[in-house]
Amino acid sequence: MNLRFTLMMLCLLVTTFAKAEITLPKIFSNDMVLQRESDVLLYGWAEPNEEFSIYTSWNDKTVKVKTGNDAKWELTVKTPEAGGPFKIIFKGKINEIALKDVLIGEVWLCSGQSNMEWSANSKIDNRDVEVENANYPKIRLFTVAKRTAKYPQEDVAGTWVPCSPETMQDFSAVAYFFARKLQKELNIPIGLIDNAWGASSSEVWTPESVFEAHPELVEAHEKIEPNKWVTVEKSSLYNGMVAPLTKFKIGGTIWYQGESNTANAESYQKLFTKMITSWRAEWKDDFPFYYVQIAPFNYDQEFAGGIVRDQQRRAMSLENTAMAMTSDICTIEDIHPLNKQDVGLRLANIALKNHYGLLEDTEVYGPLYDSFTKDGNQLIVKFSNADGLYSKGKKITLFEVSNAAGKWFPAKAKLKNEQVVLSSKEVKNPTGVRYAFRSTDIGTLFNAVGLPASTFVSE
Repeated sequence: MNLRFTLMMLCLLVTTFAKAEITLPKIFSNDMVLQRESDVLLYGWAEPNEEFSIYTSWNDKTVKVKTGNDAKWELTVKTPEAGGPFKIIFKGKINEIALKDVLIGEVWLCSGQSNMEWSANSKIDNRDVEVENANYPKIRLFTVAKRTAKYPQEDVAGTWVPCSPETMQDFSAVAYFFARKLQKELNIPIGLIDNAWGASSSEVWTPESVFEAHPELVEAHEKIEPNKWVTVEKSSLYNGMVAPLTKFKIGGTIWYQGESNTANAESYQKLFTKMITSWRAEWKDDFPFYYVQIAPFNYDQEFAGGIVRDQQRRAMSLENTAMAMTSDICTIEDIHPLNKQDVGLRLANIALKNHYGLLEDTEVYGPLYDSFTKDGNQLIVKFSNADGLYSKGKKITLFEVSNAAGKWFPAKAKLKNEQVVLSSKEVKNPTGVRYAFRSTDIGTLFNAVGLPASTFVSE
């Protein structure tokens, strides 16, 4: 009996000391990047009602913090201009945590499915050279471990590491190439948080509150069939991999997803924009959200890929979003194009122009449908971002026009004053136009800087 009592008391003592220790979420570690010139929240756990100190070396200040009776604490600190390395020291009664080599710069969340998750180890173009030259110590990488949860969690598994030939190999290739361009142009530290999961639909990344407010999205979600790579349970990845990060200050998000929503393609714009809006609400920040339009691929459904691409185009109506077109970076028999360099570069150029105010004279978008006018039996289609509009083929193909009954017919197309003039013998009174709308349609219409026109169907 005495032995059992002694063991129980020992366990209680160990537990008491464990609870008394200052504990940080995993997103705070050595080698991390904090968002520059921002109000950044530091937070974690300690003994209930414990007072301890936090020291930040960039301003040489020590601040006292006290937990509540819930054992949680928070402290907002102002970060300086980009730079480092710095230290943050948490000192309590039982333990001390010293975070070293902390950089201040730009932090980007990188999410989506397999094309975002895809790493150099999964095979990319020019793989060996890219790995050998991936020595960028001011780029820091954090990979969120794959986790699902029924309810929003408070922490994730992972740790920050400097970008090196060893660490880059297992990280998102698109995110790496995005950061490499940013780091070159901005010459400041870049922090990347990779929380992608292959084969995931948008529903699993969307909080439950969205489905509660929009039951029609629940009905659309029922069309998503289970797969062997990831759960299709709505909100499960948001709860396990996004919710724990919403207190951590970020500069923006890049996203590469959509292939797994071809089963309910018609609802993608609404779902996607509600997801983005919900993330911003949780972060309390209307941060930029830049995403990749999915590439042509031989899906089972003839038009599913085209519908998603058009839905993604329409999602750009949401403020502070932008889309990188990639219909020229594809092979219709492989859903994972190996050219991740140009995808990351196009996202980076959008960020540099839209968010950082650089590349003012550089076009970063492919041609986007604007409107059409009628001229007898012809339609004249106007595009934005269309300087130097040209076709890579001998003929401009993949345009179709519709009649009053909504039936579609191939159209002859010609360029005139950087607009596309369409006609069809079968349609005397055309009422609508679409372009590259089949899942496997690889468009040939480009602007002067070599960016492809987006799939579209007119309103």
